[in-house]
Amino acid sequence: MDGIIIIDKPMGYTSQDTVSKVKRILNVKKAGHTGTLDPMATGVLPVMLGNSTKLSKYLVEHDKTYISKIKLGEKTDTGDCEGKIILTKNVDCSVLTKERIEQILNSFLGKQKQIPPMYSSIKINGKKLYEYARNGEKIDVPERDIEIYNIKLINIDLKKLEIEFEVSCSKGTYIRSLCEDIARKLDTIGYMSYLKRTMVSNFKIEDAVNFEQLESKKNDIDFLNEKIFSMEELFRNYPKIHLNERKEKLFLNGVLLTFDLKEGIYNIYNSDNNYLGLGIIINNLLKRDIIIDE
Repeated sequence: MDGIIIIDKPMGYTSQDTVSKVKRILNVKKAGHTGTLDPMATGVLPVMLGNSTKLSKYLVEHDKTYISKIKLGEKTDTGDCEGKIILTKNVDCSVLTKERIEQILNSFLGKQKQIPPMYSSIKINGKKLYEYARNGEKIDVPERDIEIYNIKLINIDLKKLEIEFEVSCSKGTYIRSLCEDIARKLDTIGYMSYLKRTMVSNFKIEDAVNFEQLESKKNDIDFLNEKIFSMEELFRNYPKIHLNERKEKLFLNGVLLTFDLKEGIYNIYNSDNNYLGLGIIINNLLKRDIIIDE
């Protein structure tokens, strides 16, 4: 079984927990995910099946969309609701107007620098940041380049002191850090109390299935064909190259083939229009990349 299935990850599961459960339900030997989603977060987690695990290099760089909530007036050591409250501060509700909050949210649009949270898996000097944090060690965390493409207010709950918003952003953006930065601009403190990923690249929450659906439909071929995206579907907008029988054999054996074409990724087909996989052209040479039947 090859392809990518979009899982609506439930709260409390790590990304690897999710992959393991999908492997068990679908009885596949190989599977992997395209990017970590925190245990407290829910939503879109693309899971690669079979030979499609080789596609991870093309899928980890994609932009993402989230719905998040900020709990104002409290700060946790992890930046989310799983951490311990380490600081509290009064919140001036008079500044929590729709106009003021939208102004602050819009101030985050565009390219910018962001400092990742200490409780993250980024490595510095061969050690993950959360390992430093757990040991109480201080370390300077370098800023990273990120981009916020769109951000909009969804709801203000003055009783709970929560702000709900939607954000579309580049790879590497930490929503926990964004929530803390938004709270700071509101002259208070806050942490991420909720996170749901609704889109990764073109994979939407509407495409996702939960564990219960997958368990009940695991033997339904039509359902699986509908929900599992093939490599050919994923790269349908990329150009095609058709190979005759001789060139097909050479290509599959790893021989470089000459093509006077633009550099980039190509879908490769044989003379019978059967899909073979992906190839890459560099310096007018076609190189085998990922073959579906390997």
